[in-house]
Amino acid sequence: MQRGDMKDLLWFLAVARERSFTRAAAELGTSQSTLSHTIKQLEARLGVRLLTRTTRSVAPTEAGERLYQSLAPRFEEIEADLAGLVAFRDKPAGTVRITLSDHALQTTVWPKLEPMLCDYPDLRVELYSDNGMRNIVEERFDAGVRLGESVDRDMIAVRIGPDWRLVAIASPEYFSRRPVPRIPQDLVGHDCIGLRQATFGGLYAWEFEKKGRELRVRVDGQLTFNSTLPMIDAALSGYGIAYVPENLVSRHIADGRLTLVLDDWSLPFPGYHLYYPSRRQLSPAMAVVVEALRHRS
Repeated sequence: MQRGDMKDLLWFLAVARERSFTRAAAELGTSQSTLSHTIKQLEARLGVRLLTRTTRSVAPTEAGERLYQSLAPRFEEIEADLAGLVAFRDKPAGTVRITLSDHALQTTVWPKLEPMLCDYPDLRVELYSDNGMRNIVEERFDAGVRLGESVDRDMIAVRIGPDWRLVAIASPEYFSRRPVPRIPQDLVGHDCIGLRQATFGGLYAWEFEKKGRELRVRVDGQLTFNSTLPMIDAALSGYGIAYVPENLVSRHIADGRLTLVLDDWSLPFPGYHLYYPSRRQLSPAMAVVVEALRHRS
């Protein structure tokens, strides 16, 4: 039997079930004459009459009834399997890969994802933490997290966190032997704990702003890291001044273990945004992640 015969069999099942060419044609979205012609061709190919036609009714012949009883349950199983696939499509399942910084992971993304994951056992989330500006399309990530000002214009950006700022901090022990900087330029000559950017390989130049005046200071020091948390540990140990997210060190500032400097030069950044290609249709899994991370002020 040719593959095209599958449609003819489905049409036969509709007629046998409805016992009417008129009702079956309406159900199938075709004309009564086309349906009748198709059934006649099917009967000719099989070499057996399947339906008995009168001016008032249509009924399966013995061969037709046997064929109907054999095929109907099988096609019902196929329809059930297809419905199951649709349910799987609409069910949050599969893997969502996100690239983000350690700070975004710790302060914004993980606190929101953790309580949500238990509700979606078929959802898998892969979080790739580094400080690089990765091309999510080329590297096959579903999304990335960046500050709002850094998101490319051809991406859809969803705000997932409040504004925050970087602050310059050091231990009181460090400042007991070094002068406290009053302006950003005073950082030159201090032991500063650097951050190497993964994407370009260069050291991050500390950015400051006050009353519309912007400054970028290239600092130097004995230690350089490629992530934030060891910078804080080094500052706590007295190795120099670090420029780190305020919400990671506010507790240490409050208890006196770290001293905040250049406070009036540290202005907030636009908060973190989740971004993904505008041309990509969101999967149910990705849609769940987006809604879980969305910032609600």
